[in-house]
Amino acid sequence: MTSALWLASLCPERQLSNLFGRHEPELAIARRIAFLIYPDFQILDAAGPIATFEIAARLEPGTYVLQTIATTPGAVVSSSGCSLLATGLPRPATIDTLVISGGFGSRTAMTCERTLEFIRACSERSRRVTSVCSGAYLLAAADLLDGKRATTHWTRSKDLQKKFPKVRVDADPIFVKAGKVWTSAGITAGIDLSLALIAEDLGEQVSRRTAQQMVVYYRRPGGQSQFSALLDLGPSAERFTDLIDHMRANLRKPLSVADLAARAHMSTRHFAREFLAATGMTPAKAVERMRAEAARAAIESGRRSVQEIARACGFGAPERMRRTFVRLFGISPAAMKRATDTGAG
Repeated sequence: MTSALWLASLCPERQLSNLFGRHEPELAIARRIAFLIYPDFQILDAAGPIATFEIAARLEPGTYVLQTIATTPGAVVSSSGCSLLATGLPRPATIDTLVISGGFGSRTAMTCERTLEFIRACSERSRRVTSVCSGAYLLAAADLLDGKRATTHWTRSKDLQKKFPKVRVDADPIFVKAGKVWTSAGITAGIDLSLALIAEDLGEQVSRRTAQQMVVYYRRPGGQSQFSALLDLGPSAERFTDLIDHMRANLRKPLSVADLAARAHMSTRHFAREFLAATGMTPAKAVERMRAEAARAAIESGRRSVQEIARACGFGAPERMRRTFVRLFGISPAAMKRATDTGAG
C-alpha cells in the first residue's frame, strides 16, 4: 500500500475515492488486491497482508494496487477499537485477489447475504479469493469451500467443521490452496498467505525479499500444531495439574503409563481412562507432545545439536524424534534447525 493509502486508512477525513482515482491508469498492468473487512474484524488479519503487498509493490513498482473495502463504506471499527477506512464494494471484475479478514465479527458477517453474494461474484470473476483466520467462515457460508480442503485458526477448526460439514477442514497447515480459493490459519498466517500469493505472481525472489524486509520467515517451519496449547486445563483436569507439572519437569525419564498411574494413586486402567476424559489426550500422547514441544523450543534457542536435544527431551535416538516431528509439525528437527539458523532469509 502506498503511504498515501495507509495514511487515508488512519484518517477518516481523507477521501479515498480521490486517492484511488490517481491509480486507475495503472490497473491495466497492476493487480488490484482488495481487503474485505467488517465490524469487529481482527486488525492484524488485514494489516498483515496489506503491509506484505505494500512492500512487494515497493520492490516491484506498478505490480499491485491495494484497496480496503467493506459492505458498508466508511470507518470500520476492529475488535481492538482501531478503525480502518474502507470504500464500498467495487465491481468484482476489477478485483484480482480478494482477501477476507477474520475476527469476532465473522459470525455476523457470514449471515449478510449482500456480503456473501459479493464473495460469490468474486469467485466467478476474480482470479483468486482468499481468507485469513476465521474469514474462512465467510467462504464456507458462500458455499465456496464445499468438498475442498481448507484451514482456519486451530481453535476454530472443530467449529468450522461442525457448522460446514461439507468442508474438509485441516487444522494444521499455515495455508491451503484449493484451486483459486486459498485459506490460511490464524492472524499472522495472513502474512504467510500473502507471501505465497506474491511468489505465485512475481516469483520466489521477490517474495523472499519481501519477507526479509518484514523480518519474518519466508517459509515458516511447521504447522499450527506447534502453536496449539498442549493441554487446555479446565476444571475437570485440575486433579492432574501436579502430575502434568511432574511430567514436564522429567521428560528425560521413561514416564510410563504405569509409573504415572502410581504417582496419581490409581490403577493403570482407571488412570488412563480418567486422564483421557480430563485432558482429551492419552497419557502416552501427552508425554510425546510435551517432549516434542520442549524439543522444538530447544531447537529454536539454537544452543544444542539435534542429537543432544533428543536425549535431553527423552526421545533417546534422534530418529525417534524425527518421526515425531514430521507427524506433529510436518517438518524434521534438522529442517527446523536450518530454518531457525537462517532466520527470515
